[in-house]
Amino acid sequence: MSKRNSAEAKRAARERLRAERERQQKRAKIRRQVTVAGSVVAILAIAAGIGVAVAGMEDGNDSTDWSAVRAQIEDGESGAPAEGDFATAAPAHASGDDGLTIRLGEEDAANTLTLYEDPRCPACASFEQRLGDAVKEGVENGDFAVEYVFGTFLDGSLGGSGSKSALNALGAALDVSPEAFAGFHDALYSEEFHPAETDDAFADDERLIEIAQSVPELKDNADFERAVTGDTFAVWALRMSDTFDSSEGVTSTPTVKFNGEVVETPQTAEDLTALVEEQGTDAG
Repeated sequence: MSKRNSAEAKRAARERLRAERERQQKRAKIRRQVTVAGSVVAILAIAAGIGVAVAGMEDGNDSTDWSAVRAQIEDGESGAPAEGDFATAAPAHASGDDGLTIRLGEEDAANTLTLYEDPRCPACASFEQRLGDAVKEGVENGDFAVEYVFGTFLDGSLGGSGSKSALNALGAALDVSPEAFAGFHDALYSEEFHPAETDDAFADDERLIEIAQSVPELKDNADFERAVTGDTFAVWALRMSDTFDSSEGVTSTPTVKFNGEVVETPQTAEDLTALVEEQGTDAG
């Protein structure tokens, strides 16, 4: 083989190698582009999923425009809600200033146990499941009256509106009777019905009405259901939440006051009995 032929063969080989390298580089570039594009699509899909989840948590199935309820309250004078699209009356059987407390038991009971709760609060649910019967027994025995003040701060912390919607529904139950309120309150906090803290299930009016079917006074009660779906006590719910927020010494839920003073939250029925014996006032 001549030197010329040999040189030409080498050049041809180099050209083939160069062409092959270019093809490989092009294929690698395409793979990188496809990978990046796929990653972008995946990220966008994840972001969209998160957005849908967050939107779902914020909105739930709640049709109530809570910002409009708040605006109506703020348009009022001296803390009273202005007239507007939402009813402003407190439920029948409400107590305290402007009907912003719920009191069960003898009106002139010597002692008062005040419970500060949020409907979505898991610690409140645990408290009610452990001590609910003991509280009820104390009220029935005349050892104390019990007052409830509800907050809705978990809606702000976690997103959603379940606490506000549940409080509107609690007002609707109280409007029926104290017994209806007590039964519905117990049902909301029960192991059977209370959702996880991050589950905004109480934002769904239909779910609240479904839970109410377990309460004899509320089963198929059309007035109650209209009040729930019609936001009859939405203004009252936010005003009670404001009362909760301004309550002295209340920094978490549940907070317990006995005769107006914050006390260590009882953990057992025996703790509650001891509290009444040590700090209670004898009615006689």
